[in-house]
Amino acid sequence: MKPELIVMLTHNDLTVENAYQVFEECQNSKALYFGFKEQPLPIEEMQRIYAKMKACGKRTVLEVVEYTEAEGLEGAKMAATCGCDVLMGTCYSESIHEFCKQHNIDYMPFVGNIVGRPSILQGSIESMVNEAIALKEKGVFGIDLLGYRYDADAEQLISDVVSKTGLPICVAGSIDSYERLQFIKDVQPWAFTIGSAFFENKFGDSIAEQIDKVCDFINSK
Repeated sequence: MKPELIVMLTHNDLTVENAYQVFEECQNSKALYFGFKEQPLPIEEMQRIYAKMKACGKRTVLEVVEYTEAEGLEGAKMAATCGCDVLMGTCYSESIHEFCKQHNIDYMPFVGNIVGRPSILQGSIESMVNEAIALKEKGVFGIDLLGYRYDADAEQLISDVVSKTGLPICVAGSIDSYERLQFIKDVQPWAFTIGSAFFENKFGDSIAEQIDKVCDFINSK
């Protein structure tokens, strides 16, 4: 299985204001998964965008860049209100996990110590592998790994978490070159996100063109 591209309608860890328009422009592109962050759009606009995505047959993702249980649970409630398929982000808590199970949302929490926004990932690789394995035992769907946001050896971290946990891993953040895409292709996590790089035209001109280029690259032999 090739890694799935999750298109994030975000720039610098915030949803772009014209996310609905951007999605309309790339709704026929080759990516199956689309999503964005919990800030700053009002919930009514979030619902409108996710409804459009669903109508186009897309799988929907909300990534919540919050680190307390209370804020993470609020993000999970947003995901349920919007009918999202996947909740990424938050620091793991039983309350968030239980809420996701009750609402048929796949839960992919962060591992490691995360600070700031845009996020920076800290901690030892061994500790993050062990944390992911412990979360696997708790029954999470997978892990939201801020691999290229790691302040040490990012590719060693990504490789170890993918190979040693047996979980669906989404490598999220700062995939902005074909060199990094090649690494993702080689290591084969379940998925990876691209947001800011599309808005900075790192892979071409229009968002739709860039999405298709990335999908073609990942799916090529």
